[in-house]
Amino acid sequence: MELSSRQETILLTIIKTYLDTGEPVGSRTISKYTDLNLSSATIRNEMADLEEMGYIMQPHTSAGRIPSDKGYRFYVDHLMADKEREVDEMKEILIEKADKMEQVLKQIAKSLSVNTNYAAMISAPRYHQNKLKFIQLSRMGDDQIVAVIVVEGNIIKNEIIDVEQHLDDETLLKLNILLNTHLNGLSIEEISLGTIQKMKEQAGIHSEVISDVIDAVGEAIKADEDLEIYTSGANNIFKYPELSDNERASELITAFEEKKQLSDIVYETLSNQDGGGNIQVYIGEESPVQNMKDCSVVTATYELEEGMQGTIGIIGPKRMDYDKVVKTLKSLTNQLDSIYKKKDGKRKNRNKEVLEE
Repeated sequence: MELSSRQETILLTIIKTYLDTGEPVGSRTISKYTDLNLSSATIRNEMADLEEMGYIMQPHTSAGRIPSDKGYRFYVDHLMADKEREVDEMKEILIEKADKMEQVLKQIAKSLSVNTNYAAMISAPRYHQNKLKFIQLSRMGDDQIVAVIVVEGNIIKNEIIDVEQHLDDETLLKLNILLNTHLNGLSIEEISLGTIQKMKEQAGIHSEVISDVIDAVGEAIKADEDLEIYTSGANNIFKYPELSDNERASELITAFEEKKQLSDIVYETLSNQDGGGNIQVYIGEESPVQNMKDCSVVTATYELEEGMQGTIGIIGPKRMDYDKVVKTLKSLTNQLDSIYKKKDGKRKNRNKEVLEE
């Protein structure tokens, strides 16, 4: 028999409350934790139906109810379906956003190089100090589980973890609750040894799983390999005699092609800036990139939302037009900020209209 939405709400509340407290759950407790506005008598009737269907049971007379295996199965399937749907929706949105963002960033780099006659670079926005949004552990086989880790910016990472013993649905459920209760909203720097130790103690014989998941979270939050950098105008270097001899030009072109050294500029800029739009100027030996010691590098940090930042850079000769470059970068970061806030405001207004409907 299919459960009504009211029965689903009551069943899920019983299971969640029992997982938190370990105590049988009564009708009064249900009425406190739901917005159903039902009397205790009505809730008791629904609980009796749920018991008859095998989703809950009464450990002894006059006690509340606890979940049965069938109830746990319903909860796990419900939880997994919700998380999988959420992850799928995130992936669709991210693919669409990533395609549009890539086009915009490439156009920005091209415009900068054309307008300044120097080389230009821009990194894709990424979260500075990523924080964990949620973790979902699922069984792959008797000796493996997969950890789906979602961090700020809806970055999704899947990590396969080997386990020494079979983990049943109830154990996985309790580990999911344990991990999300303690870790959600934390950056890797905020996950203390005390927190890890407390989680391992609560996990008991499955403490090793907690250690493996923490390692996977650390890798997902760092995600340095995902940094995208778009460049344009590298050939403008040849317009300046002091940079155009074969050796210097070759080193600079290589830096733009491989982009690894450009990542150093991005990390240096993000670590030294105080806020969105902050301008930094590296002259000659001040440059964080060895191959650019004969150049000047001017960078700015743009911010699309709190913590989501990227770097814009102009690379040219030491005799570059600093006034023009600084004004251009300031104007661009202000425009990006304005465009984002405008779109964000429209999105919030749409959400408000939907809620009012």
